[in-house]
Amino acid sequence: MAASNEKPQYKELSSALKSIKSYFIYAGLFSAAINILLLAPVIYMLQVYDRVIGSGSMSTLTMLTLLLLCLLSAIGGFEWVRSMILISASNRIERDLRERVFDATFKRALLSGGQTSNSQPISDLTGLRQFLTGNGLFAFFDAPWFPIYVGVMFLFHPWFGVAAIFAGVVMVILAYINEKVTNQRLKDANSQANLVSNQIIGSLRNAEVIAAMGMTADIRKRQEQRSDEVLRLQTDASRAGGLLTSVTKSFRMIMQSMLLGLGALLALQQEISPGMMIAGSLLLGRALAPIDLLVGTWKGFSVARAQYDRLGQLLEQIPANEKTMDLPPPKGELTVEQVSVIPPGGKVPVVKNISLGLRAGDSLGIIGPSASGKSSLARAMLGIWPSVSGKVRLDGADIASWDRVKLGPHLGYLPQDIELFDGSVSENICRFGLVDPDKIVAAARLAGVHDLILRLPEGYDTVIGGAGGILSGGQRQRIGLARALYGDPCLLILDEPNSNLDDHGEKELVESIQRVKLKGCTVIVITHRPLILGSVDNILVMKAGVALMMGPREQVMAKLVEQSQTNTERESDATSNNAA
Repeated sequence: MAASNEKPQYKELSSALKSIKSYFIYAGLFSAAINILLLAPVIYMLQVYDRVIGSGSMSTLTMLTLLLLCLLSAIGGFEWVRSMILISASNRIERDLRERVFDATFKRALLSGGQTSNSQPISDLTGLRQFLTGNGLFAFFDAPWFPIYVGVMFLFHPWFGVAAIFAGVVMVILAYINEKVTNQRLKDANSQANLVSNQIIGSLRNAEVIAAMGMTADIRKRQEQRSDEVLRLQTDASRAGGLLTSVTKSFRMIMQSMLLGLGALLALQQEISPGMMIAGSLLLGRALAPIDLLVGTWKGFSVARAQYDRLGQLLEQIPANEKTMDLPPPKGELTVEQVSVIPPGGKVPVVKNISLGLRAGDSLGIIGPSASGKSSLARAMLGIWPSVSGKVRLDGADIASWDRVKLGPHLGYLPQDIELFDGSVSENICRFGLVDPDKIVAAARLAGVHDLILRLPEGYDTVIGGAGGILSGGQRQRIGLARALYGDPCLLILDEPNSNLDDHGEKELVESIQRVKLKGCTVIVITHRPLILGSVDNILVMKAGVALMMGPREQVMAKLVEQSQTNTERESDATSNNAA
């Protein structure tokens, strides 16, 4: 095990970077060519002062100038090629990681119950890609050439080399101070900014509630407090970074000027030529330019490093799904074996040792008071929430072992909170897969919503937003039912499917369930309303996460009626005794 003070090596990110190693090698080769050619202006200046001016040869000046123009043009071409190489590298690393990062982000939101549902990892991946094409990375390719430039300056005169080393060391120290001063502040600012962004998204999602109850000012004040903290942290980091950047630029200009003065002194003492005096100043500027650029772009480097760490931690925490052998299409036989469920982020089980078995084509109604664990059990049956003990099996196989992409088309799910997505009605019904008009219409008819869709402005092509757009709550629920029924699933779980329906809509829902049962689909309905219970064969009664009773509908309903009468008689007796 690595020591605790060692920086973690994120295997997947490291592997992705290794896959573009060849791009960096080629970029390094072009950087070498660029930096060698950048000596051309220095040599040109040296030759002009020491040979052309002394000899007065126009032909020499002409040839040197033409050669310099060709070399400078080559530098421009090499820099363009280097940029294209790094752009290709950044595009490849995003293509290689995009699917994995999206899946990990989605799975983390799923496992956390939506508590960490944000797109920060996607933004981090985009930020890394942009960093790979920025000026900061160019500085990393150019900085290693500093010793070469210093060596050339030593050839001019030892004092030139000493001055260059001194300037380089001071600028590296300034870069280190910049990193220490700004890095933690930027991390804190980014964390606070993410919290503010999540708050704003939550506020916009619940805009109607906030407006209706006059909460706008208080919500805004709460967000402004955190926004002010973000501004403070970013301002402190920018002030410190800006100061150090200014000091670095000033120091660089001072050193170039002082080196020019040193060169003049050495030239007066006949230790160097006048050309070396000018060339040395130019060479120092070129040697210090990458370090100066590093200091100026250190903020971007710090941000990119934080993005790298966050992505690495995410991919380590949420490993990729292991590939499993394909199983035959399920028929709908569902077995729940002593299942207990703890919600994401919770500590106490909300479902406790539930066991039941349904043959393919059976139907079950789950009833019970609020917070009795009904929806949590439904999520466990679908494999959305893992069980802390016990197993949920579909056709005998642990539901957690199924490939979710291949299992999904065989499952239908209608949650309490209906979420439709940006797109047309038809795209929502077919789950944004291949648009098959026949299957879409068949699902809509099965859900009893075909005529309703035809009355929409553009029928099945009506575009709706993520919140449902022009649709009412009942219409969203019925289109959500059509989506759940698309493709004739073998297992259908409906959580409060009639919560937004009127009497007519509820009757159509009951008819839809009957039609689905005739197709051999296993149906589970969670409800508080008695009408829909007439369409199921069995009933499970839950309370406080425990199964109180389960059996055929008639037997369970008879027991419930008997218990209700007994409770009523006890309450009546208690009232009579109190009155006496």
